[in-house]
Amino acid sequence: MSAHSHSLRPTMYLPVAMLPLLPLFVACTDRGAAPAADSAAATTSSAIPVSVAPVRHASAAAPVTVTGTFGSRDEIPLAFKIGGVVARVLVDEGATVQRGQLLAALDLREIDAAVTKAQVAVDKAQRDHARLERLAADSVATLSQLQDVTSALDAARADLATARVNREYAIIVAPEAGIVLRRQGTPGSTVAAGQSVLSLGGSQRGRVLRAGLTDRDALRVRTGDKATVHFDAIPERTFTGNVVLLGRAADARTGTFTVEVSLSGAEALPNGLVGQLTVQVQPTRSADANTSATRHAIPVDALIEADRDSATVFTVSTAGEPIAQAVRVRVVQLQGDHATVDGLDAEARVITRGAPYVAHGARVRIITQATLDSASPAASATSRREKNNTAGSTP
Repeated sequence: MSAHSHSLRPTMYLPVAMLPLLPLFVACTDRGAAPAADSAAATTSSAIPVSVAPVRHASAAAPVTVTGTFGSRDEIPLAFKIGGVVARVLVDEGATVQRGQLLAALDLREIDAAVTKAQVAVDKAQRDHARLERLAADSVATLSQLQDVTSALDAARADLATARVNREYAIIVAPEAGIVLRRQGTPGSTVAAGQSVLSLGGSQRGRVLRAGLTDRDALRVRTGDKATVHFDAIPERTFTGNVVLLGRAADARTGTFTVEVSLSGAEALPNGLVGQLTVQVQPTRSADANTSATRHAIPVDALIEADRDSATVFTVSTAGEPIAQAVRVRVVQLQGDHATVDGLDAEARVITRGAPYVAHGARVRIITQATLDSASPAASATSRREKNNTAGSTP
């Protein structure tokens, strides 16, 4: 055997009958390498696709935003001191009135009769008192009798004074210049003592936008803070002003603290307009300084499972395999499409798209905006057109 025979490898020959099965063997060999690739693909496909956004540091002096109602600072209900039949109501709603102007009056016949009756009683008491004085001087009347008629005279004079006061308050005059806001009484109707007939918006102290603040916001606002107001009825204008009053006690019904803001250039606006009030809070307040280190702004889409002022957000680790971590945060403020929250790290990334489908500890796959754009219907249509154009230009 020659040396060349040792270097030759044995040669295997397939029977002629097995040649038709050769493609099947090749296919089986190819499938043998597939499980490893399929396993890697399955791992990738099991990760939940999400979009993330970085947190932004929010100013500790985030503005206070609340809805309020515009109106006169002083709203005065006007009523008669005594009950009776309304004879005249001389103004309508929206009328401008001046101080001392006659606005309404009762039917004075019964009231004038009461004044006359009281005057007659005074006249009789005066005659009795004069007669007893003469009799006492002649020692005919006793001192006790003289004292009795003196007391009767004083009582009659007091009744006359009361009747005259009631006569004065049987008419309503404007206590100050202003605008008639509401008219509740009509001529011919009977009203009780103290029942409101008109409501006057006084102009002496101007008009304000009045709103209710939560206890947390009330601690951040101070008198003199600058504010802006947007009215839905006048979307093209922005009104500026200052906080002129901040309530020191909560309303018993709502639990909120009243804030009043004076506005510039709002003299012609009607009462009752609803506006969105934004108060620019100074950043040096201690209530803000204590939370400045942990307060951040995130997209509203990241908030899930909200409960009053708390919510859950999912963050994604910045190193290693992307894993979703549930974090409970306190919602400080909602403003537009962003929320100011406490409880997140400055380096955190929060899940926005896909957040409702994520659980704590789940693997996620971060989808960039470029990927979303390429997967959009418009991008797919553009890709198909480019392929068609390329195929059409091929000879």
